[in-house]
Amino acid sequence: MLILTLYMAKTVKPYNSSNLSKKKQVEKMFDNISHKYDFLNHVLSFGIDHIWRRKTIRLMQSINPKVILDVATGTGDLAFAAEKKIDIDKIIGLDISNGMLEVGRKKIKNRDLENKLEFIQGDSENIPFEDNYFDAVMVSFGVRNFENLNLGLSEIKRVLKPQGAIYVLEFSKPKLFPIKQLFGLYSKFILPFLGSLISKDRSAYHYLPESVAAFPEGDQFIGELEKVGFSNHSYQILTGGIATLYSSFK
Repeated sequence: MLILTLYMAKTVKPYNSSNLSKKKQVEKMFDNISHKYDFLNHVLSFGIDHIWRRKTIRLMQSINPKVILDVATGTGDLAFAAEKKIDIDKIIGLDISNGMLEVGRKKIKNRDLENKLEFIQGDSENIPFEDNYFDAVMVSFGVRNFENLNLGLSEIKRVLKPQGAIYVLEFSKPKLFPIKQLFGLYSKFILPFLGSLISKDRSAYHYLPESVAAFPEGDQFIGELEKVGFSNHSYQILTGGIATLYSSFK
């Protein structure tokens, strides 16, 4: 139990030599790699990320949300996927990195979706919307970057309408042979090398596997949701445990 407590308390930051808070470091990291993020995201995941996002959207379709918040939207991939498949009124994308948002805003303009999508810079731990505002909140590969996970989840619950739902798509650690061994090799050596080479930010793609290793996954993450008052939880393991899709209700 002591080992687990110490493990859970570990805070992983992108730039170990920096005195900036994790929040500021994450903002800087994504600003640095925003120009190459979409390319790297799809190539380094071998395109499997598209499949994961489609599964997230299919799960969300069951509640037919009209107003959706996409926390840690990045360049907006999940928001654009949701707009295609769900009859929404509005999707708000929130992210701490303006560099990532600028890439996403260009996509909105190019696809003529200004009446459906809006991307704003903001903090997941201080969401700039009133209580009970959204039908659903989604987060893809972003909760492990929260500086304070409990506060971020509490804010998400606050802005959800009663019976609203949160959908979280996040990396996890495979447990089965040989996926565990292959993923470990890929994430520790190949992904940091290629990511650093292409993005020119060495720290960003070393931070990724470290942040995945430190994240409370599976039942532990369900426990974090329960702490802030979510209920009716479920999760499904994707691609042999490389990612996990969670859902929970207010």
